[in-house]
Amino acid sequence: MKDLEKQEQTVLLKLGGSLITDKKRPRTLRDKTLARLAGEIALAFKQRPSLRLVLGHGAGSFAHVSAKEHGTRQGVRTQEEWQGFIEVWWDAAVLNRLVTEALKIAGLPAIALPPSAAILAQDGKVARWELNPLEAALNAGLLPVIHGDVIFDSYRGGTILSTEDLFSYLAQKINPSRMLLAGIEPGVWQDFPAKTTIIESITTSNYHKVMPAIGGSAATDVTGGMQDKVEQGLALSKLLPDMEILIFSGDEAGNLTDVLLGAKHGTLISNSDK
Repeated sequence: MKDLEKQEQTVLLKLGGSLITDKKRPRTLRDKTLARLAGEIALAFKQRPSLRLVLGHGAGSFAHVSAKEHGTRQGVRTQEEWQGFIEVWWDAAVLNRLVTEALKIAGLPAIALPPSAAILAQDGKVARWELNPLEAALNAGLLPVIHGDVIFDSYRGGTILSTEDLFSYLAQKINPSRMLLAGIEPGVWQDFPAKTTIIESITTSNYHKVMPAIGGSAATDVTGGMQDKVEQGLALSKLLPDMEILIFSGDEAGNLTDVLLGAKHGTLISNSDK
């Protein structure tokens, strides 16, 4: 991965499941929103041709519903649980195809790199990930697309890794300049569920003060809600203090292009000791 590590402009972008699907309606795509987001990514590439982007997306109302039904993240051992594993995989793959189709229509050179085919886990964490195809895609000027997926696990049999789980591992290998998490909320709320004030910055020193206001997801989410996202971001910021992590809204037209071009919307997560 040495060639990849030399690149300073690699950016990790997640399109949250709540952003691209209706998480209150099983297997329902927010197709107009997805098309707009794909167009905004294309516009960012047009204005910044040197951008190296790894795109990830959540499972939303597709795989989260079947994952909760079968308890797949906790482990897969019985034949019935393996059938559930396949159902979750199918739902995740269907959504991934819809995402990559939208990207293609927008004129982007997107290529899906399914985590289930490249990763082995150990007790819910990435143990091995064959990253050479992702490196080759970036070096060829393509847009590699990954997503939350089922994963074979040496301890649990099978599990699920979220996009944040994947980004946390990937960031430590490729040292990106930014990790951008686009959802429907404009950032992390200071007063959830009243939602009147956004926290501009969360650091290791102020997290204990803001933690009581940070809740989980309002809809089915087997891989954790906002609190997990913030905690993973803080842990990663300690390891990579120069990386910028933003939680922002992709639901507001133009936001995604602005952020990809360097703007700072939403909530910044950083290591206060850097």
